[in-house]
Amino acid sequence: MIKRLNAVSLAICVGMLGAAWATHAITPTVRIADTRPQIRLAESIPAKFGEWEEDRSQVAAVINPTTQAELDKIYAETLSRTYVNQRGERIMLSIAYGSNQRDDLAVHFPEGCYGGQGFAVAQTVAGELPTVAGKINVSRTEAKLNSRIEPITYWVVVGERSVPNSWEVKKIKLQYAFKGLIPDATLMRVSNITADRDGGYQLQQQFINEMLAAMPVALRNHFAGVGG
Repeated sequence: MIKRLNAVSLAICVGMLGAAWATHAITPTVRIADTRPQIRLAESIPAKFGEWEEDRSQVAAVINPTTQAELDKIYAETLSRTYVNQRGERIMLSIAYGSNQRDDLAVHFPEGCYGGQGFAVAQTVAGELPTVAGKINVSRTEAKLNSRIEPITYWVVVGERSVPNSWEVKKIKLQYAFKGLIPDATLMRVSNITADRDGGYQLQQQFINEMLAAMPVALRNHFAGVGG
């Protein structure tokens, strides 16, 4: 009996040591953000492109995910802008960039952001968005609060790859971890206020495509998540 207990104890110890070794072996140490030019959102995202121009009077229309103090803790930079075209149609753009995507510093997704502010959020649907940079893996949902109906398209670029949801973010982060790398992440969110959901998504696709087309190739590939 004693020998059996000793054997079990030894097996547990070996398992614990093995887990500790594996954890140490895949602990990432190199930040991808440190290996390339620093991301400056205000400089990277053009204020005017195609038929769109920043509407500085409408910044408050963009829903922020949390308090500024929490944003500063999670993200290295954030950008919120409203754009308007000649027809008076408006698109809201929100970007959050985190240079260090450890488990305790992870992006906030729109479903929780809007839900936490009282919006009713519809089921999220994954899809592909064709753009000048290539196909982007995106998620789409719709948020409602009183008379405000807001179709939303978003994606996350982890390292250099676009992913549509938190599960895919974890998978990509683990792949980078096995290479000893800590990825950065960029949350891209585009929305507009309209009861015409399909029309809203079409307008968002046009906006995203024209925004990417106006960027230098390196930035375009980064924000589209097609760089690697």
